[in-house]
Amino acid sequence: MRLSSANINVMIKACRKAAKTLIRDFGEIEKLQVSVKGPGDFVTISDKKVEEILIEELGKARPNYSILSEEIGEIKNDESFKWIIDPIDGTANFLHGIPHFGISVGLEKNKEIICGIIFDPIKDEIFAAEKGNGSYLNNQRMRVSVRSKLKDCIIFTGGPKRTSKDRDLAIEEYKKFSSKVLIPIRKMGSASLDMAYVAAGRCDGFWQRNLNYWDIAAGIILVKEAGGFVTDFKGNNEYVENKTILVTNSRINEEMIEILK
Repeated sequence: MRLSSANINVMIKACRKAAKTLIRDFGEIEKLQVSVKGPGDFVTISDKKVEEILIEELGKARPNYSILSEEIGEIKNDESFKWIIDPIDGTANFLHGIPHFGISVGLEKNKEIICGIIFDPIKDEIFAAEKGNGSYLNNQRMRVSVRSKLKDCIIFTGGPKRTSKDRDLAIEEYKKFSSKVLIPIRKMGSASLDMAYVAAGRCDGFWQRNLNYWDIAAGIILVKEAGGFVTDFKGNNEYVENKTILVTNSRINEEMIEILK
């Protein structure tokens, strides 16, 4: 089986078109690393170009849907349907020529994410999910891992930024988890791909503070449809409002919540 609904097809087409620009620009990054100006401005331009293509393609297919995107903010139309867009999740990786970043697009219906795409253009991996129809990686069904002991798990996180008000808390959480697992905590630099990797069973859990909605929107449905859990640090559903997100397989959720309390 594969996902082939109209909305999923629209999202995949938009992501693939935007990815052509992103791949081409990524090829220029290495040259810019040694330039006096550096790649910073170039990356901002790439971000905006990718966003423009996504908005144009999604808008053509669904002209009445609202849009929330990282760069431009909100375009208000029919509030019952809304695209949630992150043009480049993992911008710092992109900036430094590290091939680990993704395009993330989620679709919200009446405040609930009903389908999502996370596209890693460099590895040509499309993570896709739709409510009630499962999660897929390049048309192969995805499931979360079955590891049940935290000590044996691979756990991802991100941050904190140097200026974060929760910096000390995040470092303390990192220390706590580091003392519980045998494999060192991973920081990969792309929250959307971190969530996609939990859905694919490549890692077992992910936690992070202060993420924006567009960072996590597509990942929410990917993980849920793959059999995983998405909660805040207390095990509740206020992860968007609280800006604390915990993503796990179905077996280590409670153990991770206990550490985060």
